[in-house]
Amino acid sequence: MLFSSKGGVRWLVVCLGNPGPRYEGTRHNAGFMAADALAKKLNVRIDRARFKALTGRCEIGGESVLLMKPQTYMNLSGEAAAQAAAFYKIPPERVLVVSDETALPIGALRVRTKGSAGGHNGLKSLIARLGTEEFPRIRLGVGAPPHPDYDMADWVLSTFKNQDAEQMAASAARAAEAVICYISEGSDRAMNRFNHSN
Repeated sequence: MLFSSKGGVRWLVVCLGNPGPRYEGTRHNAGFMAADALAKKLNVRIDRARFKALTGRCEIGGESVLLMKPQTYMNLSGEAAAQAAAFYKIPPERVLVVSDETALPIGALRVRTKGSAGGHNGLKSLIARLGTEEFPRIRLGVGAPPHPDYDMADWVLSTFKNQDAEQMAASAARAAEAVICYISEGSDRAMNRFNHSN
């Protein structure tokens, strides 16, 4: 989609993950999977290097949106989001973050208007850099470790296999729909529609 040079971005969609081939298909990259599904659905490329991220401009529900895949590694994701938010003067309530969630089963989505980091380092970075927990997020379930002693870092950097991989691809596509719904129809509609899907 083409844009004129005038008129700023109204929304940021920040999809969390780690850059590089080593992390492709891992649980922690569920946000990147959703970004790719969104790009495909909207026929846009997320390939312009800006704000320590790969970015792409698009329009959703009549709103100008910047899609972002931070390239800072997960723990510093807030740097990319905060730079873009400051540049476009976008308030936190229009910074929509898409991330993985180990507390949800694979295939489940949760849409929230705000919330804590819940132990997620990417969300911690965003909260620190934006100075608030009051930004919307869409969390994609990636499943919990198989037993309590399993190292969480190893778990989130493990890849999806077989049926889990198929379920995640479907979940990423649903997350893309949830992003579109949130921006074009509002938070209540998005929560009502997507928080019950498994």
